[in-house]
Amino acid sequence: MSAHAKEPIRVFIVDDSALVRQVLTQLLEKHTHIRVIGMAADPLYAIEKLRKAWPDVLILDLEMPRMDGLTFLRQVMAERATPTIICSSLTEPGTACVEQALKAGAAGVFTKAKLGLRKGLEALEDELVRSVEHAARQAPVRLPAGKPVEEKKTVAVATCGLKSPERIVTLGCSTGGTLALEYILRRLPENCPGIVIVQHMPEKFTADFARRLNSLCQIEVREARHLDRVHSGLALLAPGGLHMQLKRSGAHFLVEVLDGPAVNRHKPSVDVLFRSAARHAGNQALGVIMTGMGDDGARGLLAMREQGACTVAQDEASCVVFGMPKEAIRIGAAQHIELLQRLPALICHFADPANQQ
Repeated sequence: MSAHAKEPIRVFIVDDSALVRQVLTQLLEKHTHIRVIGMAADPLYAIEKLRKAWPDVLILDLEMPRMDGLTFLRQVMAERATPTIICSSLTEPGTACVEQALKAGAAGVFTKAKLGLRKGLEALEDELVRSVEHAARQAPVRLPAGKPVEEKKTVAVATCGLKSPERIVTLGCSTGGTLALEYILRRLPENCPGIVIVQHMPEKFTADFARRLNSLCQIEVREARHLDRVHSGLALLAPGGLHMQLKRSGAHFLVEVLDGPAVNRHKPSVDVLFRSAARHAGNQALGVIMTGMGDDGARGLLAMREQGACTVAQDEASCVVFGMPKEAIRIGAAQHIELLQRLPALICHFADPANQQ
């Protein structure tokens, strides 16, 4: 490895099966950019070892002695938010365990049903390495020291009103975002403005997440398709593994769903969505950056503010991880800082024609 090469991704494995720990370690350490720094057979033993050497990525089983994986995940996220992959036979797409793991802050899920089949190890290796790389991209960034941010608890959304009847809401989030999005979308009426969402989530799971939200909400929620029109009462979620950007078509907005390189280590990227909203929606848009690790979306939100959009950051108290909102606040991208519980009312207030300038 050259002097200029990046440090390897440090991984810690928590699984009660010695065979699983061995196979995962063998697969990962075939790759020079990944290093397994430790492993443990149960969560209580793991936390002692983690406090001595914290990894970049945690791989965690759900079914273990003394403490289940979901309880341990919540403890880890509360103590030191760490990108975590749930590796379990229980994590097939669409299952309740997947939903609970993502709500608890998991960066991704990985099904280990094939671990006992040696002939399937090559395919398993590729999926595992991609999962680890995806999780590592969600690691928190170190922010430079600065003055404490004075939070504003009153949002004067009326000053950001539109003169056009078409308004659009853009939401961006990562760790903890699945629960935050559910909280917001379930409280919106059918006549709310069109919503476009980037939630950092692995490929294959965004469609299930959107379907679940759709079953709970008054509005329609679905995974976005290329050239979908954005309209009142509809929320479009960017597909995992693809970028989504906003375009104007006459008096309407469309979304483009496109492949391309990761931006800020993410695909989909919140910055891609927010920058496109700045270009094509200007002061017709509301941008909200919510809970998540890293800094994706902060500069895009600043671009939106510079083009006249209303911009809001979720406050620290209601975030699972304050990374993305904190960076947006630090660079002056957020006009307002608000509790999660206030965001549904804020969106409705933004949509009210009475608030036009």
